[in-house]
Amino acid sequence: MISKIRHPEKVNKPHNPIKKKPKWIRTKIVDSQVFFQTKQVVNKNNLVTVCQEANCPNITECWSKKHATFMIMGDTCTRACAFCDVKTGKPNGLDIYEPAKISNAVKTLNLKHVVITSVDRDDLEDGGSNHFYKVVSATRKKNPDTSIEVLTPDFLRKGDAYKKVLEADLDVFNHNIETVPRLYASVRPGARYFASLELLKNAKKFNKKVFTKSGIMVGLGENKEEIIQVMDDLRSAEVDFITIGQYLQPSAKHHPLNRYYYPNEFKELETIAKTKGFLLVSSSPLTRSSYHADEDFRKLQDARNKKLECHPHQ
Repeated sequence: MISKIRHPEKVNKPHNPIKKKPKWIRTKIVDSQVFFQTKQVVNKNNLVTVCQEANCPNITECWSKKHATFMIMGDTCTRACAFCDVKTGKPNGLDIYEPAKISNAVKTLNLKHVVITSVDRDDLEDGGSNHFYKVVSATRKKNPDTSIEVLTPDFLRKGDAYKKVLEADLDVFNHNIETVPRLYASVRPGARYFASLELLKNAKKFNKKVFTKSGIMVGLGENKEEIIQVMDDLRSAEVDFITIGQYLQPSAKHHPLNRYYYPNEFKELETIAKTKGFLLVSSSPLTRSSYHADEDFRKLQDARNKKLECHPHQ
């Protein structure tokens, strides 16, 4: 039996051999019993997670801590980003029971912090923003003490659609830049660098209390000066939190890996980012947008409180 190709849209792309991972990129198992409990909750509720669909290297560690990033609106994306392992194609209709499923799963797992993301749904008139709102609202209603973070895809650039998500009671608004402007066309076809910056800037204007967050991958062919420019652009958009992680090539048909950064290079980038004024910086080979999101949210709160103590009129 021939297995179905996961990325048919990439079949005719150049063949880019995958480089061997260095010794410092190693995932760890914390508690396998809790991992399978988390998996059981996900499977029982027929939920989709970005942990599985994007082949995240941290899935074992995160699920062993009952951390999962829920991906709503299906497992099929209408975009075909060159770095991403999520399937591309024509998605199914929206699941009207998904808001209840997500809120129940958060309750069952007793999550203190939850990250909700989605595939791009360019096929929907509002990009699915109203559905996003329903999921967040249902989750908040059933889990009033859980902090909620949304990781938004490009569809929220459709007019003022992003405002619908911000009308929900959420704590962190995340939209990843992913790479430097020079590489946008090849890495994120259909996306626009300055439109993403504008989205983050508008999110902060619309809801001054919400934390804004964005992240980039390194190893795609960018240089240090370009990374620093992205940092400056994100600070100009008043982004609070930046994440910097290593790009890991999913297959030989995805965007080629230029190189692996050394741990000391991530530390250097972290130091530079901190001088720019971000409330929080996470920079390491295995850093991902929602990696340690619950711990980072508490750090964000502490950092904001300290800043307010020093500058009470801001």
